[in-house]
Parts: sequence; C-alpha cells; structure tokens
Amino acid sequence: MTTPFAERFAAVRERFGPLTLGADPHDQLLRKWGLPDGADGLERFADIIIAAASGTVGLIKPQSAFYERHGWRGIRTLTRLVETARAEGILVILDVKRGDVGSTNDAYARAYLGEGAAIAADAITVHPYLGLAAMGAYVDRAHQAGACLLVVTRSSNPEGRAVQAARTASGASVEQRLLSDIGAINARLAPGSVGPVGAVVGSAPDLPALDLSAASALFLVPGIGAQGATPADVARTFAACPDRVTPSASRSLLAAGPDVAALREVATKLNKEFQEVLGSHL
Repeated sequence: MTTPFAERFAAVRERFGPLTLGADPHDQLLRKWGLPDGADGLERFADIIIAAASGTVGLIKPQSAFYERHGWRGIRTLTRLVETARAEGILVILDVKRGDVGSTNDAYARAYLGEGAAIAADAITVHPYLGLAAMGAYVDRAHQAGACLLVVTRSSNPEGRAVQAARTASGASVEQRLLSDIGAINARLAPGSVGPVGAVVGSAPDLPALDLSAASALFLVPGIGAQGATPADVARTFAACPDRVTPSASRSLLAAGPDVAALREVATKLNKEFQEVLGSHL
C-alpha cells in the first residue's frame, strides 16, 4: 500500500497551500481562451493547465464530464492530464461522481483507483444515494491504493438541500448521517488518524452547522468564487478542522487564462488567502 492520501495531502498543503485547481474545459471557456471546442482545443487546454499548476498548486480536479463530451479523444486527453499531473507531483482529484451497486461499483473502482486502473487518480468523487454500504468496492480499492474516496455529502447547489437536509428516522439529517457513517468506516480502517473516505461539503454562510468531527475525514469544498463561497466562509465552516480542508475553485481561476503566468498568479494569490484563514501548518 502506498502512502495514504491524507499524508500526501498534508505534504502538498504544507508546500503550496490547500487550494485545488479545477480543470474544467467547458465550451465557453475554450472559446474565451481562443481554443477550438474540440479535441485539439482540449489538448492545448491540458498543456496550459499542467504548465500553470506545476510548482504552483498541489492539487488539481478535472471534472470528467467536460472531457467525456468529446468522446474517446476527450478520454485520451483526460488520461494524459491525470498521468502528467501525477508525474509532476500534483495530486489529482478526479471528479467523476460515480455510484451504483455491486459489480458496477467494482468496475468503476478498478477504472480509477489503484494498480491497473485505466485512469489512475489519487482521489475520486462518488454519490452515496444508493447507500454508503454499497460503496464497499470503492472503499477497499481506495484503502489498498492509498487513495481517497470523496463522498458527496453537502453539495454547493441549492437544489441538493431537499435531499441532503432531509431527516432520517433517528432525527439526524441525511448529510449528518453520512458524516457519521464515513467516520465509522475511517475508524475501522485508520483508527486514530484521518481515513481514506472523505466528504464533499459545500460552504455557505446560511447553511446549518454540521458536526464535522464525526467523520475523521478530509473535506473537498466546492463552490469557491463563481458560486459565491469565500475563504472566510470556508474558515468559518471548517474552524474545527482547518488542516483537513481543500477548497476547490475553477471558473474564478480559469478566467485568468490562457496566459500561464496569469493563471499562476491568481492561483498563488488565492492559495495564500486560504493559508491565512485556515493556517499554513498542520
């Protein structure tokens, strides 16, 4: 088993800061960058992202859908982006939001996690709404590979509140129950330390507090910048565990492109803001 993701995250956080750069080549962005909305434009986008991220941030997060829409050529670019970033020492969170049952989950897990994976990432996102207990194949592969499974718990879109804030039979919200269940898995697999199962938890000032300590997990925080969340919001939400947070920004950072120096500058500035509000040391 390789070094656990939590330890590798701590190392890149110490060196660069906690920020994750979202690598989302939607069609409007490619046009704004003067690139064709096709395989060639996607390849150039990947080159720019790697050049900007290397030595600037410790994590990137490609959203798989923006590559998949270009068919096999897009998957080829995504694979190259993931492999090149990891070779550069950048941790890759692959935002695929998979989640099914049985052999299907096993196939997804084998596609993205561990030895022999076709697109081997350091972490992936999954949906838990067919039951967290159905995530066993992901959990096992992530644990064995030293990877991280990020369970969508509180998303950044307002439409998600109806499901995520619903009350279970015990009276706890669905999102709080997920954190407790994640904590139980991590306590079994990594007692006394941060486990291989993390959570996606959005941050906004009007949302009810969650007991984050229940999870013993890392937290991916979407919605920074374009969706309205600020570094201050993140610091307030995760005041109890600021060392276990990686905020993610895409559109607000990529707006500086395609100039590599400009992308580096805005990413460095935002990383420093998060270092100031979250603390730069574990």
